[in-house]
Amino acid sequence: MLEAAMIGPGLLDDVRERLAATPGQLSPHRVAEAMRAAGRPVGDATVLAVHDALRRDVLGSGPLEPLLRQAGVTDVLVNGPDQVWVDDGSGLRLTSVTFPDDASVRRLAQRLASTGGRRLDDATPYADVRLPDGTRFHAVLAPTARPGTTISMRVPAARAFSLDELMAAGSVSPDCAEVLQALIAGRLAFLVTGGTGSGKTTLLAAMLSLVEPTERLVLVEDASELRPDHGHVLGLEARPPNIEGAGEITLRALVRQAMRMRPDRLVVGEVRGAEVVDMLAALNTGHAGGCGTLHANSVVDVPARIEALAAAAGLPRAAAHSQLAAALDAVVHLCRAQDGRRFVAQIGVPVRGNDGMVSISPALAFDPDGRAQRGPSAALLAERLGS
Repeated sequence: MLEAAMIGPGLLDDVRERLAATPGQLSPHRVAEAMRAAGRPVGDATVLAVHDALRRDVLGSGPLEPLLRQAGVTDVLVNGPDQVWVDDGSGLRLTSVTFPDDASVRRLAQRLASTGGRRLDDATPYADVRLPDGTRFHAVLAPTARPGTTISMRVPAARAFSLDELMAAGSVSPDCAEVLQALIAGRLAFLVTGGTGSGKTTLLAAMLSLVEPTERLVLVEDASELRPDHGHVLGLEARPPNIEGAGEITLRALVRQAMRMRPDRLVVGEVRGAEVVDMLAALNTGHAGGCGTLHANSVVDVPARIEALAAAAGLPRAAAHSQLAAALDAVVHLCRAQDGRRFVAQIGVPVRGNDGMVSISPALAFDPDGRAQRGPSAALLAERLGS
C-alpha cells in the first residue's frame, strides 16, 4: 500500500492519458516527462512506482501477476475492484491486492480476453478463454456482474503431482493409493468426480503418470489442464467459435478424432456435454483403461448426471444406462474438508438393477484423515481389481 500512497489519486490516469497521446515505448524517462507536463512533483521513487504500476497495467496479468506466480496458488478471483481472493490449497483467502476502480478491472479483463482472441465489451459482457501460458481465464463485466467486473483465473499446475506427493499432502490415504494404482494397472475404465476445485484434474494427472511408458495417452480437453508425467501424451483441445461464430471445434468432434489415433488410453479431461455418448461408445469398443472427470456431488449422483448429458445428445435413457453399465468399472469421488483440503472420499462401482438402470454402489469410503470404511460393493470392487 506504500506504492498507492506514493502515486496518489489521479496520477496514473494523468500519466496514462499523456503517454497515449504520443507514441513510444513505456520507460521511466517518458513517465517523468508526462508527470512534469501534468504539473506533478517528479521524484525518482515516484517515477519508478508509476512506471511499475503502468507496466503491470499493460503487461502480464497486471496487479494479479504476483499472486499467479505464488507457489501452490490454483485460483485467483477478482470480485470488483476491492476484493481479490486466492486459493492455495487451503481454501479461499482475501488478499491485500485491490484495483483503483472498476474501470481498471475492466481494462485488465478486456486485455486478457483479447490475448485469447475473444471479444469482451458491453455487447458481449463475458468471455472464457485459455491464456497463452495455459491459465484458464473467465470474466464478466459490470453491471452484468455485481459488485463489479469479475475475473476468475485457474492456474495450471507447473507439473503433475505424484501419488506419493498426494499421500504426503493428505489427499490420498495409503489404502486408497493401492486401489488407485490397481485401477491403472488393471486397465479399468473409471471417472474421477467431485465439485469445482475439488482436485479432479490433479488426481487424474497423478494416476495417468502411473501408466506404463509404452502406452499412448490421447487427452481430449475443453481447456488443456492435464499434464501427466508420461512420455507418450497427445493432447487435443476444443476451440470456441470466433467473433463471427465460426471455427468452433467441439469436444464431441475431438473424441471421435481421438478414437482414430490409436490410443491405448482415451482420456476426456472433463465430460460436460454430448461427448459423453462418444466416450461411452469408445469404452465399449475396445478402448480399455479410458477415463475422465465429471462434476458430481457424490458417486450415487453419477448415473443421473450421465443420463442428463446423454439425453441432451439424443441418447435414450435406457440406452445411456446400458452403455454406462458396460463401459465403466469404477468411480473415484473427491471432496473438500472444512479446512480446505481436497481428499478422495469415495470409490464406487456401477451396479445394474433388474430394471436395467445403473446405480453406483459405494465400495470404499474415506474420512479426511484417511480412515477407510468398506461399503456394500467392496467385494465387487476387489473382484474387478483382481484382488
